[in-house]
Amino acid sequence: MTWSRALKEATRSGLTIERAKLTPMIAIRGTVGVAIVLGLCLWRGNPALAVSSAFGAFSAGIVTFQRSMRPRPVLALAVAGALAISTFLGYLAAAHVVWFVLLLTGWTFLAGMAWAIGPVSGLVGTQTVAIMLITVTLPTSVLGALEHAALIACGGLVQAALIVLFPVRPWGIQRDTLADALAAEADYARRLRHDPVAPFDPAPLMDARAAATVTPRQARRRPVQLHGPRGLAERVRPVLASLADPVVGAPLEGPERDRARELLGAAATVLDAVAYAVRHASPVRLPPEAVAALEVPASGPMLRGPARRTAYRLISLLADAVELTDEPVEATRPTTEAERGHLLRPSVPRLVPVALRALRREARWSSHVLRHALRVAAVAAAGYLLGAALHFGHGYWAPLASVMVMRPDFAQTYSRGVARFAGTVVGVTLAGALMALAHPGAYVSAALALLCVFLMYLLMRTGFSVTSACIAAYVVFLLGIVGAGWEQTVQERLVLTLVGGVLAMLSYALFPAWETPRLRDRLADWLTTNGRYALAVVDGYARPAERRPRQVREALLDARAARAAWEATEARAEKEPVRHRGLPLGGAHAASTALATMGRVTMILEAHPPDRDARPSPGAAAFAAALRPALDSAARAVRDGEAMDWGEPHAAWERWSAEGEHEGVAVRATELLLDALDDLAEALPPTPDDPPPTASAPGRIRPRRNHSAPPVV
Repeated sequence: MTWSRALKEATRSGLTIERAKLTPMIAIRGTVGVAIVLGLCLWRGNPALAVSSAFGAFSAGIVTFQRSMRPRPVLALAVAGALAISTFLGYLAAAHVVWFVLLLTGWTFLAGMAWAIGPVSGLVGTQTVAIMLITVTLPTSVLGALEHAALIACGGLVQAALIVLFPVRPWGIQRDTLADALAAEADYARRLRHDPVAPFDPAPLMDARAAATVTPRQARRRPVQLHGPRGLAERVRPVLASLADPVVGAPLEGPERDRARELLGAAATVLDAVAYAVRHASPVRLPPEAVAALEVPASGPMLRGPARRTAYRLISLLADAVELTDEPVEATRPTTEAERGHLLRPSVPRLVPVALRALRREARWSSHVLRHALRVAAVAAAGYLLGAALHFGHGYWAPLASVMVMRPDFAQTYSRGVARFAGTVVGVTLAGALMALAHPGAYVSAALALLCVFLMYLLMRTGFSVTSACIAAYVVFLLGIVGAGWEQTVQERLVLTLVGGVLAMLSYALFPAWETPRLRDRLADWLTTNGRYALAVVDGYARPAERRPRQVREALLDARAARAAWEATEARAEKEPVRHRGLPLGGAHAASTALATMGRVTMILEAHPPDRDARPSPGAAAFAAALRPALDSAARAVRDGEAMDWGEPHAAWERWSAEGEHEGVAVRATELLLDALDDLAEALPPTPDDPPPTASAPGRIRPRRNHSAPPVV
């Protein structure tokens, strides 16, 4: 993508206003928290303290709106503590420009590294830098600095107390994520009726698992409706895919396919009903047509073989989902051993070593997080010095704009920079015009500021330009409380916001951290985790008595995480003004499709596990032994741009298919697995530096064999 096109796409993205679900009650609660702190300080007759303290409650409210599975009071308290510390340290160094610039640079670097822990931690770090830049402009003593820090901390405490005292839809995020996962399964079932190999995005299931990870205190209070349906949703997906697949499920045409479509439609209806019940904490209401479709026809079973067994399992799983969801919502039950081992979130003290390990992993020159931290630290220091040199009354707005728009990737930084400036123009223009026409007093300005806070909380998810407009107007009205002139405020805000945005954009152009060169590594990681998942499933056929479902489950989760990392990297790389380096866009899409097919076929194979007392399969053992080193070599080939060789797995499969007639499902599924690996080899030909594959190299590019159904693409 060229620079002109990349900038055009970033501008369009930054100015886009999206429709989003509004949460007025939560917005009112956050606004009340700001109003309490602001009103108390105005009542004491200190407008400067009112302006300073309002930022604490305001910032705590912003962070508690972020998508996080942790309890909102914990986030508010964490923000309060971090803001208080940054404010006090900033006050201590504010009298000496050199010391303050050094402190600002170091603190901003640490805030940039916080993105390694997670997006919420990165946002908290950004807020601490912002509050350090804003509050130190108010002159005070050391005792006054302690008072300011305490008031800012109180703002976060007020927000946390309001969340506890006035909960709005408890467990709302957990309910929504679980309902989204069930609704995604329902949509998948409907698409399978028309496309037997339809793709499925596992992101809703990953979000539901993250939401199901709770603290021990939450585990004792969690509603029953949030316990069972997630695990059932995980088990329903491979059953749906297995029933629809034309190779291991119902045939592509005929009465069996019609019956499979009927079952898939009924499953979609049931899953939608369960999703609605979970989202709204209500009983499940099933249409009679769906219940009738899930019963065995009066003429007898219409499906045969593996498809018939899959249909019975699907009916059983759907019945379990309805039964679990229909239990009393307020009832609780003790957690199982598996939940205690895998779904308990560590407490805050135990998160410290986890955070340190995350920071240590990113402490390398090639890390985009480290580059972001260095970039934002340099820009914050340069912006502060430049703002001071311009002799404006609020020079901190330049570094503030830079810090607020900068993100570890190119697309977000540029789109947020455009949105920040556009929103600031609208916000300061409207607020400045109102200040000029009405000349409101301190209390009226405070009321207008609270109105802007409410609108910002309410419209936060519609777009960053809308948020920036509300924040800009909020700042104008806050400064009106202390008597700042609106003409100066508008002029300074526009000029310094533009300067800060330009600094942020220039910093990424001069010191980038492109995602494009990492595409091959991400793709190789996905291939490696997919291979572990496939080997774990095939080993279950080779040694049924030693089959380990937990190992299969962990391999599946690793494969999903690798896929999510690949998709995030690919999405960011598509928006970068960088020419591809060894991985064309078309080849990346084809390789992604091949690996997604590989995961789907492995999932279908997992849906038909052998009994523990079944006879071990020597063919499966030989196939796994041949596939394991081939996958390791292929991962290296993907990273180095070399040719892949699947000759040994193909030869092992040929021997297995000739000797394992009684293992029809496993043999057919692994054949599709090899087809997906062949598609991967065709999608990633060797780079020009490597010799092209010759006809004497078996298994690199093989013609597709004839199936009883169309190939999986």
